[in-house]
Amino acid sequence: MSTYQYETKSAEETMSFAEKLGSLLQKGDVLTLAGDLGAGKTTFTKGLAKGLGVTRTVNSPTFTIIKEYSGRLPLYHMDVYRLEDSDEDLGFEEYFSGDGVCVVEWAVFIEDYLPEERLELVISHKGDEEREIQLRPIGSRYEERVKEIM
Repeated sequence: MSTYQYETKSAEETMSFAEKLGSLLQKGDVLTLAGDLGAGKTTFTKGLAKGLGVTRTVNSPTFTIIKEYSGRLPLYHMDVYRLEDSDEDLGFEEYFSGDGVCVVEWAVFIEDYLPEERLELVISHKGDEEREIQLRPIGSRYEERVKEIM
């Protein structure tokens, strides 16, 4: 499995990079986002949503677990942090095999439900505004998308 790195110097650059990626996504794509609190996971998702044609304001689904947005493709934004010690299945497989794009924050807590093929992203602080985004494509469809955006 290859790992690619991309560095941004501002929140705007992070959103722009994510927007480009969002424009390439297709039905059934699953992305996982990891990073410390404040690393930029929601900022990244806002850019991704813009690339999918979502016009509604995107914010973290921390208390609702899953937020749905309409665009060129539906966007399912999941924050599964609150499921850390839970065996609860909220129908993840239906979302993952559905007509939209899934973005999962804190995916480590639902690893058993994740599809084999997916794009894993890790966002890290490199300074006040600077971020490093690591992309780990798992599966050929994601390898192709990452190569296209890089």
